[in-house]
Amino acid sequence: MLKKFNAQNIFLCFLMVAVCFTFSCKKSSSNPDENGVVETNFLQTKTTDRSLLTKDSIFLYAKQTYYWNIGMPGYDTFNPRKYASSQQVVTAIRALSSNGGKDKYSFLDDGTVAGELGGVGGDFGFSVFFAGTNDLRVKYVYANSPAANQALKRGYQITKINGNSDNINTSDAGLDYVVNAIFGSNATVTMTIVKPDKTVQDVTISKASYNINPILYTNTYAVGSKKVGYIVFNSFTTNSTKLLDDAFTQFANNGVTELIVDLRYNGGGSVQTSENFTNLIAPSSQNGKVMYTTYWTKTMQDQMATILQNQKFYAPGRDGKPEIFSYFDYSYKPTIAAGNQEVFAKRGTLNGLKRVYFIVTSGTASASELLINNLKPVIDVKLVGKKTYGKPVGFFSIRIDKSDLYIPQFETRNQLNQGGYFDGMTVDKDVADDVTRDFGDPAEKMLAEALYYTANGNFTSLIKNNTISSTSPLSKNQFDDVSAKMDHEFKGMVETRKLKFK
Repeated sequence: MLKKFNAQNIFLCFLMVAVCFTFSCKKSSSNPDENGVVETNFLQTKTTDRSLLTKDSIFLYAKQTYYWNIGMPGYDTFNPRKYASSQQVVTAIRALSSNGGKDKYSFLDDGTVAGELGGVGGDFGFSVFFAGTNDLRVKYVYANSPAANQALKRGYQITKINGNSDNINTSDAGLDYVVNAIFGSNATVTMTIVKPDKTVQDVTISKASYNINPILYTNTYAVGSKKVGYIVFNSFTTNSTKLLDDAFTQFANNGVTELIVDLRYNGGGSVQTSENFTNLIAPSSQNGKVMYTTYWTKTMQDQMATILQNQKFYAPGRDGKPEIFSYFDYSYKPTIAAGNQEVFAKRGTLNGLKRVYFIVTSGTASASELLINNLKPVIDVKLVGKKTYGKPVGFFSIRIDKSDLYIPQFETRNQLNQGGYFDGMTVDKDVADDVTRDFGDPAEKMLAEALYYTANGNFTSLIKNNTISSTSPLSKNQFDDVSAKMDHEFKGMVETRKLKFK
């Protein structure tokens, strides 16, 4: 499998050489120019307008590296300069028929994703969701974040935001108000919260930089004679492997034989971290066997994505000294020899797990789904919650001027060649998320179902348990609508491993 450099080095050490910033559009040129341009018959004229050149670059990188680039229109037909913004160019690429309606993933970023992937947050450090039409709750809180410093916890009810209580509801105006206040650009937010013991408190939270610990909770439960480990993991950051190792050492010391991995809000992140997590769970009997294979776009496999010569970075050379390389210097063939098949290599001392339960929702995506898919052929896997997001494809960032372009470039399949879950992974037990209870509460519905199965060998007889709140619960349509507007978690499977040279 591709072995990339540490994600922070990848993102911070790019020498930005966007193709179109020195690109002179030509007519009838079939050979790559000094910037790796292989497009032909351009009708656009030469320009120094950075906005237009950024739009050109987005399309041209997609033309060679987009996973669904076969069947894309030519430059003149697509005409990226006709769009009012760079984001509109990306939106137009997502709407292309060549992807068969599968692309809900491509986006532009200002560098925030790179920071979060490296384990650095710069926000309030918490998220929210509605338990009912007028019942807003804290969804999770990162330790050491501004929200944690104000003692915020999952399940706390929020009755006022910035002095306003009228807009704390699931109407369109209410959702807009909450989203803008919590996820917008405001530097501070003031809230009135109600704790489970009914005490009321006013808090003011200011955005700040903090180190993200994606492990929100761990515990070991005694269920009869069994010991069941439980871990809430919220993001596949590049700095979390040591944290996972320590958690699993404790599970091993506790004699855990079944495991519950809570990924309900985990939108993905580092591929390397997902592999490391897989190896903590997988049995040692799988060592040396294929874990999964990465299939890059055919243009990249055939070494025709010459535009990648412009994505440069420093890395240790063959003599160990720093050299300048580009993404064109690596092999993208789906073979062991090329490094694009990853094999199992057991981590830690927790071995012999009988079963692993994954708690999932529509927010569970990408590197989370990779973890699940890797393990399905090698251990008994049960999914509890709601169908996952559906993202079997991933990417690395392409630096264009001041933005990072993320477009799918590869797909992964497990050792049985299973993948393609674009519609999401279906669950074994359909249960709604209960944001009124803190992580680890055995009465919380998703966790309760996993623990019930451990004790009884089956889930409860109730076909579906979709009631979130005892008062004014959300209907399925309301829940889906609220989720679409309030889910601000990054969705991505980012290639963070050290590439192999051709």
